[in-house]
Amino acid sequence: MEQFFKLKEHGTTVRTEILAGITTFLTMAYILAVNPGILSAAGMPADSVFMATALASFIATLVMALVAKLPFALAPGMGLNAFFAFAVVLGMGKSWQFALTAVFLEGIIFLVLTALNVREAIINCIPNNVKKAISVGIGLFIAFIGMQNAGIIVNNDATLVGIGSLGSMPALLAVIGLVLTAALLAFKVKGALLIGIITTTLIGIPMGVTNAAGFKLFGPLPSLAPIFFQFEWSQILTLDMLVVLFTFLFVDMFDTVGTLIGVSTKAGLMSEDGTIPRAKQALFADAIGTTAGAILGTSTVTTYVESAAGVEEGGRTGLTSLTTAVLFLIAIFFSPIFLMVPGAATAPALILVGLFMMSPVKEIEWGDVTEGLPAFLTLIMMPLTYSIAEGIVWGLLSYILLKVFSGKYKQVTWLTYIVGAFFVLSFFV
Repeated sequence: MEQFFKLKEHGTTVRTEILAGITTFLTMAYILAVNPGILSAAGMPADSVFMATALASFIATLVMALVAKLPFALAPGMGLNAFFAFAVVLGMGKSWQFALTAVFLEGIIFLVLTALNVREAIINCIPNNVKKAISVGIGLFIAFIGMQNAGIIVNNDATLVGIGSLGSMPALLAVIGLVLTAALLAFKVKGALLIGIITTTLIGIPMGVTNAAGFKLFGPLPSLAPIFFQFEWSQILTLDMLVVLFTFLFVDMFDTVGTLIGVSTKAGLMSEDGTIPRAKQALFADAIGTTAGAILGTSTVTTYVESAAGVEEGGRTGLTSLTTAVLFLIAIFFSPIFLMVPGAATAPALILVGLFMMSPVKEIEWGDVTEGLPAFLTLIMMPLTYSIAEGIVWGLLSYILLKVFSGKYKQVTWLTYIVGAFFVLSFFV
C-alpha cells in the first residue's frame, strides 16, 4: 500500500484512507437507490439498473484508484440520468436503447478526446457564466423531479403546475424525510443523505408507502440480461442522436472537470500552476466508466462531488477510492434493501442534491447583461422546459447574440460560434 499509493508522501495512513473511502461511499451510495428509480421511469427494469449502477461505479472508481491514484469516486451522474430518462426517453419519445447508444458513443468519444488532449479546448469554448449556470439549472431540475416523485408538485391545468396534497402519505413522508435529512446535514453527520433515505424508507412502512412485503435481506442477484449491450445502431446518424450526444458530452465535461478542480483544491492536490496531477488519467476513468456503464445498462458515469466528504476525512490517495470501489461491489449482494426504497424516500435526497448544486449562482456576473441573461436563461429554462438540452441551447445562443449585437463579438471564440451554428441548424431540421 505504501509503495503503490505513497501514503507517507501524502501525509496519510492506511486507516485514514479506508475511513475516508467509507465516508465517500456513505455520502454517495444514495445513487444505488435513486438511479434505478429514475431510469425505471424510462421503462428500464429497476433491479437490472441497480446491478448496472453498482458495477459501473465499481469499475470507474477502481480505474480512478489504480490508474489516477486520486481520492475521487465515480457513479452514474445525477442530472445526466434525469436527462436520459425525462428528456430523451419521455420528452423526445425515444427508446431507452437509443439513450444508451448515445451514452456509449459519448464514452468512446471521451476516450478519444482525452487521448488527444482536446477535452479542455472544448470546455474552454463555453462561457464561464454559462458553465456555472448549468450546475444551478440541473440542480433546479433535479429538485423539481424529486418534488414530482413525492407528489409535492402536481399537474394543474390552469397554471401548468401546482402544489399537491401534503396530506397524502407519499408527500407527507417526503416532507418528513426532507426535514430529517436536512437536520442530519446541519449536524454534519457523515452519510446524511443515505441515512435519510434509509430512515425515511423505514418510516414509510407503517405509513403504507414502503412496500416491505416479502422482504429478504439477501436476495438473488439481479440479472443484467434485459439491459446488457442493448443499443439502437440504426439511429446513430440521425440529428436527434447528435443533439442528445452533444448534450451528454457537454454536461459530463463540466460536471467532471468542475468536480476534479473543486475537490483537488480542497484536498491540497492542485499544483501551483493550477493543474491537477494525473488529470488525464482521471478523465480516462470517467470515459472508461461511461463506456462500461452503457454496455452494462446505465446512464453516464461521472466524478462525484461527494468525494469531498472523503477528502475532508483525510483521504489523499487512490486507496480512498479503492475502498469506495470495493464497497460498491459489496452492495450488489444487498439489492433488496435498495430496491424497496420508494420515490418519496429518495425525493429528499434529490431536493438536497439540487441545493448543493446552487452554489455557483453567487459567482455569476449578474451585473453584465451580456453575461447574466444567458446564465439566467440557462438555469431557468431547464426546469421550465423539462430539458437540460433546451437550457444549454437558450443560454449559449443568447450569449452569442448579445455579444454580437453589443459589439463584443471578439469575446466569443470561434469554437463557440461553431457550436452555436450547430444549435441553430437543429431548429430547422
